[in-house]
Amino acid sequence: MARGRAANYDDQREMILARAAELFACSGYPATSMNQVAEAAGLSKATLYHYYRDKYSLLVEITEGHVARLVAMVEAVQAQDLGAEERVRQMVVRILGEYAHAQHAHRVLTDDVRFLHPEDSERILDMQRRVTGGFADAIAEWQPGQQAAGLVKPVTMLLFGMINWMFTWLRPDGDLSYEDMAGIVADLLVGGVPAVRPPQRVSSDKSTKTASRRRSPLHAEATSTEGDNA
Repeated sequence: MARGRAANYDDQREMILARAAELFACSGYPATSMNQVAEAAGLSKATLYHYYRDKYSLLVEITEGHVARLVAMVEAVQAQDLGAEERVRQMVVRILGEYAHAQHAHRVLTDDVRFLHPEDSERILDMQRRVTGGFADAIAEWQPGQQAAGLVKPVTMLLFGMINWMFTWLRPDGDLSYEDMAGIVADLLVGGVPAVRPPQRVSSDKSTKTASRRRSPLHAEATSTEGDNA
């Protein structure tokens, strides 16, 4: 007869993930061992393997779970009867609200996603695109002129450039909390995006080609970062 799961099985899994995320975030995924995870979780190594088969499965669960929560938040805001501007604001507030309680998982996503196998990396990248795509759709509806000028994607990536690296300088014991910063970022975005103007295009063929070449690396970077940094 198969052994049944304990009543607190799911809670134990979440606790293990939280301890592993903290270790990965502080020491790095390669430098962390299953022995260290077991010790941090207050479990024997044998018990740890009852919940997770190896260290890699922890990495997948941490990164995919974090992005899945972001996707759910974006979809929850999209389902509300909100104007486009308020939808943008609420997405910022909700995303940063999640970051406040998942700083370790977010750092693992930022620093250790490169250790994922291609099939897992692509799946998580697709989920990240759903997050940035939700923001882009709201910004495009709110500011159709930015959409026509081809600026929605750059503005979206600038937003994520601001919030994705906030953990590198925002001190948990500082004067401003993530909740405080959520309002500040939302105000900055909502107040600043309408002022963004399309760049002036150079008319000559030679200058246009030169300008195009100069923009290409930025476009490539935005494309490759679109999912990686959500």
